[in-house]
Amino acid sequence: MAKARSRTAARKMKDRWKAKTWYNVLAPPSFDNVTVADALADSPHSLINRVTEVSLQDLTNDFRRSHIKLYFKIHEVEETNAHTQFIGHTLTSDYLRRMIRRRRSKIDGVYDATTRDGATIRVKPFATTDKRIQKSQKKIVREAMKKTIYDQAKTSTLAEFVKNILDGRTGSEIYKSCRKLYPVKRVEIYKTEVLSPPTVKVEEKKTAKKEETEEIKEIEKKEKKPKKKEKKTEEVKEEPKKEKPKEEKPKKEKKKPKAKKPAKKTAKKSTKTITKKKATTKKKTTKKGKK
Repeated sequence: MAKARSRTAARKMKDRWKAKTWYNVLAPPSFDNVTVADALADSPHSLINRVTEVSLQDLTNDFRRSHIKLYFKIHEVEETNAHTQFIGHTLTSDYLRRMIRRRRSKIDGVYDATTRDGATIRVKPFATTDKRIQKSQKKIVREAMKKTIYDQAKTSTLAEFVKNILDGRTGSEIYKSCRKLYPVKRVEIYKTEVLSPPTVKVEEKKTAKKEETEEIKEIEKKEKKPKKKEKKTEEVKEEPKKEKPKEEKPKKEKKKPKAKKPAKKTAKKSTKTITKKKATTKKKTTKKGKK
């Protein structure tokens, strides 16, 4: 009886792995909708609010950005594609340890900035110095960091602000502003967290590549349009215009080169007179000697 029950239970049990399906996890449009990972789930509803971790090297194929980790959260599923949102990023621990050394001060900061499209993001930068500094100096550096982060967030959307952070533009601007107050060695943004998504849709500036593709499409559409039938007009044969014979201009006679006059032989005569005078003086001297 027990064996029969186990057989019936085995028939009723279904293989859970066969019931599940694979879904492609796509990055947000700011990262060109690249496939980040493959997820396995029973239903699309079970995928929502899942978080995937990816290094920036996998998205850009740049080995120099392997120390940056990105976090994406699934918020929508269409057929077999799962769309994600950017949650935040962090730097690896080994990368941070390289920059922090003994007898040097580290200046941290935590700032909640609001972007132009209404999103709030928490930014955590830090700066390092060559030697230990006082608390008053650290306070001045923190204020400069705060000002640059707030100014950048106001004039850019969430996607643009995140792109500037990952490219290192915000870090370089903070470095320039802090350098005037105190000579900082290096500035990095080691962590970000998106606290609330954007509430207002703002048209992003078109890149050069997008503009080129749109221009090519417009040209192709114009070429595909059927040309209107042109009305037939009576062709009038025009008599070919008789070209007037070109009048030949009289050729200018070449001027004969003037014969060069023989140079005056003045120098030779002067030399001969000098030699004759010398000869006479020599003869006079010889005659006086004989006497």
